[in-house]
Amino acid sequence: MKKTIKINPDDLVAVALAPLKKGESAEGVTLKEDIEKGHKFALKPIAKGSKVIKYGEVIGIAKADIAVGEHIHIHNMSTNLEGTLEYSYHKKEIPEPKRFTSRTVNVYERANGEVGIRNELWVIPTVGCVNSQARAIVDSFNRKHPEAEGIDGCFTFTHPYGCSQIGDDHERTKVILQRMVRHPNCGGVLVLGLGCENNRMDIFRETLGDYDKERTEFLIAQEVADEIAEGTALLEKLYEKAKTDRRVPRDISCLRIGLKCGGSDGLSGITANPLVGRFSDYMAAVGGTTVLTEVPEMFGAEQLLMDRAKDEETFGKIVKLVNGFKEYYQKHDQPVYENPSPGNKAGGITTLEDKSLGCTQKSGTSEVCDVLFDGDALTSHGLNLLNGPGNDMVAVTNLASAGCHMVLFTTGRGTPFGGFVPTVKISTNSELARRKPNWIDFNAGDIAEGESFETRLEALADLVAATASGMQTVNEKYNSRDIAIFKTGVTL
Repeated sequence: MKKTIKINPDDLVAVALAPLKKGESAEGVTLKEDIEKGHKFALKPIAKGSKVIKYGEVIGIAKADIAVGEHIHIHNMSTNLEGTLEYSYHKKEIPEPKRFTSRTVNVYERANGEVGIRNELWVIPTVGCVNSQARAIVDSFNRKHPEAEGIDGCFTFTHPYGCSQIGDDHERTKVILQRMVRHPNCGGVLVLGLGCENNRMDIFRETLGDYDKERTEFLIAQEVADEIAEGTALLEKLYEKAKTDRRVPRDISCLRIGLKCGGSDGLSGITANPLVGRFSDYMAAVGGTTVLTEVPEMFGAEQLLMDRAKDEETFGKIVKLVNGFKEYYQKHDQPVYENPSPGNKAGGITTLEDKSLGCTQKSGTSEVCDVLFDGDALTSHGLNLLNGPGNDMVAVTNLASAGCHMVLFTTGRGTPFGGFVPTVKISTNSELARRKPNWIDFNAGDIAEGESFETRLEALADLVAATASGMQTVNEKYNSRDIAIFKTGVTL
C-alpha cells in the first residue's frame, strides 16, 4: 500500500495516505516531524510569501519559510483568496468522452413524463406551526399500514419557516416547498397549512405550477375540527392511487444526480471526490445529468470551472454565481475565506483553496452545460452548477429541490445526515467505512490502498443503478431524512 501521494507533477507538497513518523523517507525526502493521515508535507523549500502548489494549483501562501519534509498546515500557510474578481473566458478543450456501457434502472413513470426512483407518500407543512400535526398524521397512517404495500413509505419533512418571512426569503421557502410537492420521487403528497401564516395556502396552490391534481391534497388545520383524522383520511385516499404504481425499465440516462461533500478530510480530493468526478463524466457520456453546488467551495477553483463552460453565456453565469456569493458574504461583513471547518482542518485541509480544489474534483472533466439560480429547475443534460451554500442540509435540499433523484455525498469525517431523496454516503477512507457502516454506503478509501478508479467507478455506477431501482441507502434504513431551507432575510 502506498503511504504518500504527489497528486500533480508540479506540486510542492505530498499528502500522507497513512500516518508517517519523523525521520521516515517519503517521496524522496526525509520528514522533519510526524505527519498525520491526510496532511501535507513539503517536497521542496518554500520561502515565506511564496505560493504553495497542490493539485497543480495555488492552495495558499507560506506564512514562514518552510523546509523540505516539514508539515504544512494552518501554522505556516494562509489563504491567497480575495473578494470579487474579474474573469476572462478561456475555453478549455474537453477530451472526447470515453465509451461507457450504459445501465438499466427500474423507475416510476409519472403523469407529466418525469420519472421517480421512489414511490413515497409525503406530508409537506407550509409552516412550522403544524410540524407536530404533520408528524401525527404520518404516525396515524403508518399505524394503520405498518407494511403498506405498493409504496416506499410515508414521511413528513418539517421545518421552522413559512411565517414571519418577507421578500426573497419568503419566496425561497415557498418555492422549495413547491418543488418538493412536485418531486417525482413522491407518489402522493398532502400539503398541510395552519391558516394564518404568510405562506398562504391559496397563493401556494395558485403558484404551484404544473402539478398532479390526482396525487396532491391540501388541508388547512384551522378549518377542520380534527386535522389528524382529516389528514389521515386524505393520505388513505392518496395511498389507494399510489399503491398501484409499478416500476418500469429505463436507461440510467433518465437520472439526475446531485454531487455534494461534507465533513471532508485530506483524502477527499484524492479518493472519493475524483471517483465521483469520474461518475459525473460517465453520466454526461451516457446522456444523464449531474449537479454540483456549494458555491463557497468553488472559491479558488472557479477559473477551472469557468474554462469548461460550454459557451460565453454559460461562462457569464458562472461569474455571476461566484461573485454573487462573494458579495453575499461581503454584504454581511464576512471574509470570503471563512472556511474550512474545524473538522476539515483536523483532517488535513488548510485553506479554502485547498478545500475547493478537492471539492470541485466531483465535477470531473466534462463541460459545464448550465448554471441554476434560485427558482431555476434542471433542463440541461450533462454537468450543471447550482447556486447555494456549502451547508450540508441546505445543499442537499437545494439539489433535490432542483430535481435531483438522489445525491452522492462524499465524506472523510462521516455524517448520518440524509435529505428528502436517497443520500448515498461515500467514505474517503476505509477506516471510516469500517467504523461507521450505519452511516456509509460505499467505500472509496480502498483507492488509496491500491484499487483502481476504473474498478471502483464500475462498482459505484452499479450502486447508483441499484439505488435508483429501489435498494435502500443507509440514511433511508435509519430514517435520517431532513430538510433545511436557506434563510437570508429578516424574521418579523
